[in-house]
Amino acid sequence: MGTDNHQPTRDEFVDQARRFLDGVVAARSGRDTVRTAETPDEQAGRIALFSGSSPEEVQAAVDYQRALYDAGYGWISGPVEDGGAGYPVSYEKAFAALERSFAIPSKAPLSVSLGMVAPTIAQFGSAATKQRWMRALRRADAIGCQLFSEPAAGSDLAAVQTRAVRDGDGWILNGQKVWTSGAHYSDVGIALTRTSNGPRHRNLTVFAVDMHAPGVEVRPLRQMTGGADFNEVFLVDVRVPDEHRLGEVDGGWTVAMAMLMHERGAIGGSSSGGSGLFRMDDLAQWLQNIDRADDEAVAQAFAEVYCGVTAAKAMRARADANLKANGVPGPEMSLGKLALTANLSKLSDLVSLALGPRLLADNGEHRTFAWSEFVLGVPGMRIGGGTDEIHRDTIANRVLGLPKEATARA
Repeated sequence: MGTDNHQPTRDEFVDQARRFLDGVVAARSGRDTVRTAETPDEQAGRIALFSGSSPEEVQAAVDYQRALYDAGYGWISGPVEDGGAGYPVSYEKAFAALERSFAIPSKAPLSVSLGMVAPTIAQFGSAATKQRWMRALRRADAIGCQLFSEPAAGSDLAAVQTRAVRDGDGWILNGQKVWTSGAHYSDVGIALTRTSNGPRHRNLTVFAVDMHAPGVEVRPLRQMTGGADFNEVFLVDVRVPDEHRLGEVDGGWTVAMAMLMHERGAIGGSSSGGSGLFRMDDLAQWLQNIDRADDEAVAQAFAEVYCGVTAAKAMRARADANLKANGVPGPEMSLGKLALTANLSKLSDLVSLALGPRLLADNGEHRTFAWSEFVLGVPGMRIGGGTDEIHRDTIANRVLGLPKEATARA
């Protein structure tokens, strides 16, 4: 991308990016099936939301991210002082759109690391924490995960029981986390802990935990689909230096909410086509291939998906404008998460209607039974990244300004 201070125009940037991508991946051509970030191996005949990432898929994502970073495309809109290219967000969007025309490896193994962990450390990390992790995360020399949920604290994160106790110039952590995506191949985890007996929401602190430190144990959770993308993580007398604390002591709720907004922003991007599931030209061609495009009910279902995706794109543009203006994601990111689950449900309805019984039995016909795992996984997305009910509360309280729901007195 050059070493001088000249910023290329957007068109120059796209031309340079296209030449780079031409050099590292083969351009896709003749696509007639849906390719998703979650299911990079089309040969396996699976279209799944929760399929797990194999070691080979993780390595492919890492290798690709390193190539991006070394060429200046690994953090296009990031500040130069932190290792970014310093270009406008519009350049990052242009690059993402360009990538979709190339057969790039799945980025799913790095989605939490790049979409949630790195932005949170950039926002709240000390100079030492940023120096330790920022470049490593952006270049995929290190991978991050989120250590928030616990067996008795899922959507109600303020109820976490993992304790952090001061010990000299550091902290000792003890507790259990669960449903941690990618913990089995991660190097740093962002942990929400209880650090005092103070008032609710003002007794929590967040730390960047070395996942290879003594006392950290990761146990995969095997799903009924065969994947093991989630884990439970046990922290037993894990020592964390105070310099790896994110934000203020007992001020962790602010950090946690910011990280959740980053999460919802990353997830919400999929509602408008970022995941690859909603490439409408691919879906239209697929319906032609299975001779269902002329059915009026199928056409109506397709139109509902199309309208939902189009609306999500407009909403996403507004959220991005707010992010650019304020520097941090806002509560409107919850709208992106709700749009995603709504669009996934509409897509599930479409493929179920189009395939009928062919969805239920594997008769060897291409891209029929392959959709079954996707359909079964859609309800889980109403829970992942915060339940839909929690997001509706966020929108009601923080966007619409409605009063909080009254709680019954004992």
